Amino acid sequence: MRTWARTARADTPTLVRPAMPRQSASLRFGRDGGDERPGPAPVAPHTHLIRLLPTPTGTPFTFVYGLILVATTVLTRVADPAAVSRWLAGSSAHVENLAQEPLFVLVASALFYAGPLLSPFAVGFILVLTALERRIGGWRTAAVFAVGHLLATLATQLTVAAAVALGHLPESSLTRFDYGISYGVLACTGGLAGVLRAVWLRWLLLAAVGTMVISDLVSLTDPLTNWGHLIALLTGIALWPLLRRYQRRGSAAPRSA
Repeated sequence: MRTWARTARADTPTLVRPAMPRQSASLRFGRDGGDERPGPAPVAPHTHLIRLLPTPTGTPFTFVYGLILVATTVLTRVADPAAVSRWLAGSSAHVENLAQEPLFVLVASALFYAGPLLSPFAVGFILVLTALERRIGGWRTAAVFAVGHLLATLATQLTVAAAVALGHLPESSLTRFDYGISYGVLACTGGLAGVLRAVWLRWLLLAAVGTMVISDLVSLTDPLTNWGHLIALLTGIALWPLLRRYQRRGSAAPRSA
């Protein structure tokens, strides 16, 4: 835009340019003398911390599943013990229930959490599933959880059935309660390690979790369950090629979620 103004001499026009806002040298010129635009604004530290936690829009599977586990855990604490015992007996994925209602008990057994809500394992559940869902999406995270839960449950319970048939375990083992989220969480942990961009963090996660699983297995505190934990972790690791393929195709959940 140009404007015209007259000086003391009425016959001599003078071109007056509008004043331009001052800019710092860092915005006007780059190091090489060329134009340089300002980069994106730095992300506040609290934004990274928020991404570690589930949200209804960013990680719907983890968020809804976490609410369900909180509800069932509180319910088992405050409800009548006899009623709770019946619920757990009907939802347990032990051999007898698997023979009668396999689909129902495989789902129902993953809706109860046996530990306290603020335990390290519960915190690990939130962090691991949130991180995995932000990288591969909700449906695929649910699939990893379900596959780990399914394979580890079937492997351990079929072993129990065979041991009872061979006389190595008493028949009461066929109705021993088997429920919880540990198999699914360990499968998701193994899967998450494969899609982490930092290689050092991947192997640190596997070393920490693998050490815990193997130490429990060596101590023989609960051999069948501990073998199930190892199977679930290895299941997640076996899914690395598939999960990385989804990441390369850009099918993961939006980074901004």
